[in-house]
Amino acid sequence: MADKFMTSPFQEEHELFRQQCRRFVEKELAPHAKEWEEKKEFPNEVFRRVGDMGYFGILIPEEYGGSGGDYLMAAIWCEESTRIGSGGVVAGLNMHGLIVLPAVMRFGNEEQKKRILLPGVRGEKIGALGLTEPVAGSDLANIRSTAKRQGDHYFLNGSKTFITNGSRADFVLVLCKTDPASGYKGFSTLIVEKGMPGFSQGKPLETLGWHAGDTAELTFENVAVPLANRLGEEGMGFYNAMANLEWERLIMALGAIYSAQLVLDKTQDYILQREAFGRPIGKFQVNRHKMVDMAVEVEAARQLNYHSLRKLANGEPCTREVSMAKIFSAEVGNRVATTCLQLHGGYGYMREYEIERFFRDVRINSIGGGTTEILKEIIGRMMGL
Repeated sequence: MADKFMTSPFQEEHELFRQQCRRFVEKELAPHAKEWEEKKEFPNEVFRRVGDMGYFGILIPEEYGGSGGDYLMAAIWCEESTRIGSGGVVAGLNMHGLIVLPAVMRFGNEEQKKRILLPGVRGEKIGALGLTEPVAGSDLANIRSTAKRQGDHYFLNGSKTFITNGSRADFVLVLCKTDPASGYKGFSTLIVEKGMPGFSQGKPLETLGWHAGDTAELTFENVAVPLANRLGEEGMGFYNAMANLEWERLIMALGAIYSAQLVLDKTQDYILQREAFGRPIGKFQVNRHKMVDMAVEVEAARQLNYHSLRKLANGEPCTREVSMAKIFSAEVGNRVATTCLQLHGGYGYMREYEIERFFRDVRINSIGGGTTEILKEIIGRMMGL
């Protein structure tokens, strides 16, 4: 039992849940990925279908429409959702269900939870997280969006960019400065809702990968946001945002490696049937060793991810481990994408085999949620360097 636990943090009930997730994704979502990629969008109905299955409520208590699950259950959905085969769809669904809704649950008051979580868990209202700005991404303390309090409203001005679900979101958790002179204690988070005068949601941006996704710019021109829409205490916005980042980074690490394993499996099937010079190309030593190198790195990354997941699930400090996991998983994902595409030869460059889609989609993992360089700085400081 101890050996099994060290290999995987999941128990039997988790694996049963995994099979449920897999059946749903492979039957209901994956068959449409190619169509959504070509259209460069996916319908809001997908959110409602996922909501009907309860996957948006994994980390939400039953009283607010969820199932009251844990980080292990959420990690399983995170992994299995990569089987959709479209990074943009996965990003949109998991931004809403695994990041935004849990943030409302963690920091919101009773009225906000009932107003947002119930329709959010059902997929009837879609959420986004507004952190990054044109002048501030890795350095969140440098954001320029401000909100001045007047009476029972905040008046918000500024802009955000690279926002997942940005153009379709019904509400956005916006980090802004409410007291610029107070340093890190001068930030607050406001719930900005679609249709508020002065709130503009741009069209999806053209991106290298995530073609079916919705990544957009947001602008705020004197938007009157009621005090009732402040998420958490005034002045705690920056700290709350940082508290959420560990889970977001681990989500990206888990997804990168699970999808890398799927691509590695597909590549193995391909090289064992593709022949050159009278035998399968997988039988050439050079290609066999490439596959072994990738398998070793994927397994090492998976174990680092699961070690970080255990610590997070147990409530233990894990900033160092999660940062390492995201760095390594992103790098391994990039190497697997490059090598698997090469092993497919010319077919790897064709959309038919979908390796090129993984090649494009996986690249964001070294950037989003904290760049590799920023994470190395965090780890370096924790090492006393």
